[in-house]
Amino acid sequence: MSETQSKSSVKAKIQKFGTFLSGMIMPNIGAIIAWGFMTAIFMSPNGWFPNKYVNSFTSSMLYFMIPILIAYTGGKNVYEERGGVVGAISVVGTIVLGFPWASPVAQGIVYPTLYPYAANKSTGIPMFLGAMIMGPLSAWCLKKFDEKFQGKVKAGFEMIYNNFSQGIMGMIFVAISYFLVGPLLVISTIWIGHGVDWIITRHLLPLANLVIEPAKVLFLNNAIGNGVLVPLGIQQAAKVGKSVLFLMESNPGPGLGILLACSIFGKGSAKSSAPGAIIVHFFGGVHEIYFPYVLMKPMLLLAAMAGGVTGTFLFSILGGGLTAAASPGSIIAILLVSAKSAYFGNIVGVFGSAAVSFIVAALIYKMDKSEDGGDLAAAQGQMSQMKAAAKGQAAVEEDSSSAETTVASYKDVQRIIFACDAGMGSSAMGASLLRDKVKKAGLNLPVTNTAVRNLKDEPGLLVITQEELAERAKEKTPSALHVAVGNFLSTPKYDQVIARLKAASQAAPEAEIKEEKQKQVDKLAKQKQFDFDFAAVKEVDFIRHDQHRGTVTMASSMFKDAMKQAGKKTPVKAVRINELTNDPSHLVIATPAAAKNLAVRYDQIQVATVNDLLKTDELKGLIEKLK
Repeated sequence: MSETQSKSSVKAKIQKFGTFLSGMIMPNIGAIIAWGFMTAIFMSPNGWFPNKYVNSFTSSMLYFMIPILIAYTGGKNVYEERGGVVGAISVVGTIVLGFPWASPVAQGIVYPTLYPYAANKSTGIPMFLGAMIMGPLSAWCLKKFDEKFQGKVKAGFEMIYNNFSQGIMGMIFVAISYFLVGPLLVISTIWIGHGVDWIITRHLLPLANLVIEPAKVLFLNNAIGNGVLVPLGIQQAAKVGKSVLFLMESNPGPGLGILLACSIFGKGSAKSSAPGAIIVHFFGGVHEIYFPYVLMKPMLLLAAMAGGVTGTFLFSILGGGLTAAASPGSIIAILLVSAKSAYFGNIVGVFGSAAVSFIVAALIYKMDKSEDGGDLAAAQGQMSQMKAAAKGQAAVEEDSSSAETTVASYKDVQRIIFACDAGMGSSAMGASLLRDKVKKAGLNLPVTNTAVRNLKDEPGLLVITQEELAERAKEKTPSALHVAVGNFLSTPKYDQVIARLKAASQAAPEAEIKEEKQKQVDKLAKQKQFDFDFAAVKEVDFIRHDQHRGTVTMASSMFKDAMKQAGKKTPVKAVRINELTNDPSHLVIATPAAAKNLAVRYDQIQVATVNDLLKTDELKGLIEKLK
């Protein structure tokens, strides 16, 4: 492996880890902001309207609600609802150890034995780190346990297995978190807190921006922001009512200074587009929009670092800080979650960092002797490639000749979703841009945005995502129409999408409808004769629905017994519809209603329709032909 490939691999691993952490924090930012608002307004004695009664239950939100939400989200990301529930159970052990009035075990064993200072018995330790560990860990263990034993459960005992395996696994992991993981987290969290305090008291915190600002341009901000700064910031805010850590990555000042300098001293397309980018960046909080300007002139990293260091220094000495994470990182969000005593420090820090980055960036632009000032489009392409490399993926080339871009493929589109890593910021801006174009074109289609991890496969879906996330989006929504773009905020593909949607809506698809109906008739005729490619079949599947779980489980068990009596070896499974892969190796036995749903999602699997899943007589001819 070359040195370049090795660096890319390390960066990809960091990015993947950051995305994993972000997947637990970002969905719960609203809860963190709610706690931050209540702290800013009612916290004694520094709130706007101190109230000891309201302030008393903000601690419950901090120590219980938020960690449980994070643990549930982390578990759900690993193993859906089952993983979420067991994750929420398991984190309670660490929560109890971190609560101010910790149990006798915590007071009598953990603090005196492992950490003699015991200062945190009065203030407590919010167990966000415990939630980010125990939620995914317990869910992963339950997933592996189910993979080994769930298929061996006899028909009729599925609910007993599901409920008791989940409960027993939760009991085991809550004990592990209380007696093993919790004490270690108490000690490590205290030491981390002391380390942060040591850095702050010696005014070394601004130096962290020498790493944070370049990392943002390299798309490692999730690993730094959500993985480190937000959890530590919440703990600090719980003690003193605010934290400067929330501002280190979300400060829009450095980017504002660079864009202002470009709009005055820049050249070509960069100069003309910078004023619009300022609004999106500073008020919308989409920091990603200024990254191409930095990539176009890498020397501007010096401006970003100078602005970041200045901002953090001013925040620190002027008493700046936020009560909760500012997400997205816009000036509006920052002002909304600023502590009562921190408005002056926050405003001076943001605009001070903008002034320093502006001065440095202006000098860099003035020293530039090129005529056009660089190629912004090329820089945006480079940004996409770097973002893809940071995730260990190859950038996807835009191909207008793809079968996915034909007019006919747009005729069934009922909904458009923009999907990005975090589900906000750039995807929200992209959705807003296309929503406006859809409205002007007279099309009645909803346009929304979400995180890639939250995509659900459904009929009539058009997914627009960044090139580096295209493969993940296709895995989550295999039956959707996909369009990959280099930059949500600047791409010609939006006009192509609108043109094809209009053309598809105005076309008269009568011939296509007749052809499709004939295909369905021919397909049903073949199914009735069990005319399938049996050589390709590697698995027989029954589709498991929550509302018909018992029937499907019994049908699959009866079919499995019939296969066994016939001496057939092909495995028989009851699976969810989204667990299938779109290839002929799956022969799915389904009712006509379920077969229609399958036809919308998959075009390669083989489907045998039966009127009654429990009547194996209909399937005797099928069993005879299976291996």
